[in-house]
Amino acid sequence: MRAAARALSYDVAYLSRVINGRQQPSGQLASALDEFLGVDGELASLVTPKAPPPASDEQSGPDTDIEHMKTSAAHVLKHADRHGGDSVASTAVQVWKSAQRKLDAGDIPEEARNRYLAAVSESAEVAGWLLFDAGKFESARTAFLESHMLARHAGERKMEWFALDMLAMLDIERCHPGGAYRIAEELTSQNRVPPRVALLARIRRGRALAQMGDSRRALTDLNAARGGLQESLSPRDPSWAWWVDECELVGHSGYALLGLGEPGRAVEYFQSALQNATPRGVMLYKAGLLHGYVKIKAWREAQSELESIRPLLEEISSGRNRQALRGALRAIFEESSSPVSLTGFATDVIDRLRAFEAA
Repeated sequence: MRAAARALSYDVAYLSRVINGRQQPSGQLASALDEFLGVDGELASLVTPKAPPPASDEQSGPDTDIEHMKTSAAHVLKHADRHGGDSVASTAVQVWKSAQRKLDAGDIPEEARNRYLAAVSESAEVAGWLLFDAGKFESARTAFLESHMLARHAGERKMEWFALDMLAMLDIERCHPGGAYRIAEELTSQNRVPPRVALLARIRRGRALAQMGDSRRALTDLNAARGGLQESLSPRDPSWAWWVDECELVGHSGYALLGLGEPGRAVEYFQSALQNATPRGVMLYKAGLLHGYVKIKAWREAQSELESIRPLLEEISSGRNRQALRGALRAIFEESSSPVSLTGFATDVIDRLRAFEAA
C-alpha cells in the first residue's frame, strides 16, 4: 500500500481508508489506480460519473446541472494536475458562471435551491483554484469570495472552510501575510473545526509568519503540522481535504525556508517533495530547488536543474509555476558570481517564457 501511495502521490492514510471501505475514492484516485494496476478504466467507471449526453429540454433541470458541474470539475482538475491550469481555467469559469446566472435569475426551484447553491459554491471554488494556478490572482480571489458567500447561504460549513483556506493560500502567493494570518486565526478559533482543516490553517499561518520574518513561530507551526499529519485524520474531515499529504507539507516548508534565508535547508525539502509530486507540482518544486541552488551557489546543480525545467515549459502550462520560475531566474542575475554559462541558459529560458506567453 505504501508503494502505491508513493507511486500515485497520495497520502497513505487516505488510501488505507478507501481500501478498507471507510471513504469513497475520488474519481481522480480511481483513475490513477486504474493506470497503476493496468485494469483499463474499471475502477474509474465505478466512481466517476460518465459525462452525460447533450441534454434535451426534458432532461434539463437542477439535477442535470449539478451532475454537469461535478463531472466537469473532475475532468478539468485531472487535466490541471498533469498539464497545469492555464488551458482549463476558462472552461471552469464558464461552467461556474452559467450556473451562477441561473441562480441570479431565480430559475432554481425552492426545493432544489440549497443543493444548487452548494454545487455552484464548489464550482466557483474549482474555477478559483484553476485561475490561481493560471496566475490570474484577482479573478481567483473573486471566485473564492463568491464560493464562500454561496456556501454560507447554503449552510455548507465545510465549503466555507475550503473557500477561506483558498483565500489564505492566495494571500500567501501574493505576499500578503497579514490577510493569510487573520484567516488562519479565524479558522483555528472556530469550535469543532475538523482536525484536517485546523492542520491546513496551521500550514497557512506558518507560511504567513515566514513572510513576516518570524522564523521561530513559522517553523513551529510547520513542524507541528508535519508531525500531526497522520494523527489529524478524523471522520469529520471534509472530503476536499484528501490532498493534504506529506508532499504538500514538505513543499510549503521548502518555500518558507527559502523566504527565511535558509536555502540550504530549503533544498533538502524541495528534493523530498519532488519524490511524490504531481507533474504540475514537479515544475513548482523544481523552480524552488533551482532558487535554492542559486542562493547557496551550487552552480553545477543549478545548471542541471534549469536544463531539466526547460522542456517542462512545453508540458506544464501554469502561470503560478512560471512566476516561481521567474523568481529563480531573477536570483541568477542578481548574484554577481553566477557563471556565464548559467546566465546564458537563463536568458534562453526567459526568451522561451516570453514567447510562450505571447502565443
